[in-house]
Amino acid sequence: MSAILELENLNYSYIDGGYERQILQDLSYSFEEKQFYTILGPSGSGKTTLLSLVAGLDTPKSGRILFEGKDIKEIGLHKYRRNDISIVFQQFNLISYLTALENVLLAMSETDNELPKDRKNVAYNLLERFGIVASKADRLVNQLSGGEQQRVAIARSLASNVNLIFADEPTGNLDTATEKEIINIFKDLAHEYGKTIIVVTHSDSVSSMSDQRVLLRDGKLTKL
Repeated sequence: MSAILELENLNYSYIDGGYERQILQDLSYSFEEKQFYTILGPSGSGKTTLLSLVAGLDTPKSGRILFEGKDIKEIGLHKYRRNDISIVFQQFNLISYLTALENVLLAMSETDNELPKDRKNVAYNLLERFGIVASKADRLVNQLSGGEQQRVAIARSLASNVNLIFADEPTGNLDTATEKEIINIFKDLAHEYGKTIIVVTHSDSVSSMSDQRVLLRDGKLTKL
């Protein structure tokens, strides 16, 4: 397998109370395609900061982030976010006044990637693949359960036809049974659909189900 995402000597710090706090220090790591990763780390270790950097939402003080061998700055951060990655959030970040179907269709409208012409049927099929049948797909998302909303968020993340999906504590608001179902979806995405999934989590139960576990501590990533 080849690397889809490479981090080279990343450094990141910020000023806290007049002192510079180093969050990431010469951090280097490679993530291979078609794998389900979890990133663990103690509170304050920089997991959210790292996710912001690899998603192109923030920039490191120094170092490079390569997607498929290209520096994401050279790709263009907006273009990278638009066409190459998706993010699944703990709070779902769905648009509450839209239906589940409309949330997925909106994601399809915001990418330059080639998509099928019959987007509505594709969106219905995508939602149904994750247990959101047509009758629920036509409901406002705030009328769905938390687990159903997270399934909609995952379907939305796939709608733009990307190969790299990040997730920030995606099961933090879900019960244990639903958490397991969502993690099994991530495993299927990696193994059956060839996506690379990188999940930031504090949960050992979530991490135990991933292909590769990575620890963020003292500014560096280490494979567990």
